[in-house]
Amino acid sequence: MSIKMFATSMQCEMCGGRIHGNPKTIRVEGAVLEVCAQCARYGTEVQAPQKPGPRAGAVPRAPVAGTQRRKKDVFDLIEGEIVEDYGERIRNARMERGWSQKELALQLKEKELLIKKIEKGDLIPEDDVRRKLEKALNIRLIDSPDEESAKKTGGKVVPTLGDVISLKKIKK
Repeated sequence: MSIKMFATSMQCEMCGGRIHGNPKTIRVEGAVLEVCAQCARYGTEVQAPQKPGPRAGAVPRAPVAGTQRRKKDVFDLIEGEIVEDYGERIRNARMERGWSQKELALQLKEKELLIKKIEKGDLIPEDDVRRKLEKALNIRLIDSPDEESAKKTGGKVVPTLGDVISLKKIKK
């Protein structure tokens, strides 16, 4: 009997007394508390979210595959790949203008240490810094995928294995 009594009685989270009947859920200074009827006046009553139980005759549904959206990845936002010799390009363009690293940093409103690390190749510039560098120095630091593929193929059309298979299917 004492176990049953213990399971049904609750303790007020504000005054520490026993709660007789249903507890009240209140919010006090952002904290949500289960309290007795006397302590409920010290906060604003919050409706406890009721979890819907299984309905009679209801069949539990499995989650439908593919309905969740894929979170955007950083790589989705990249326009192309940064060139391998970005540090040299930045240094050469800066020196052509006769600017020091400090002057370039002031021009871009960035820290001089950032410019030094980028020029040394220790740090790949983020997109906003890369755009500032490209604009200030009038250089291109991104190899876009279409330019890269044009360089590799040389403008020639090379059939792929899929093209060959498609041709054989057409002939039959």
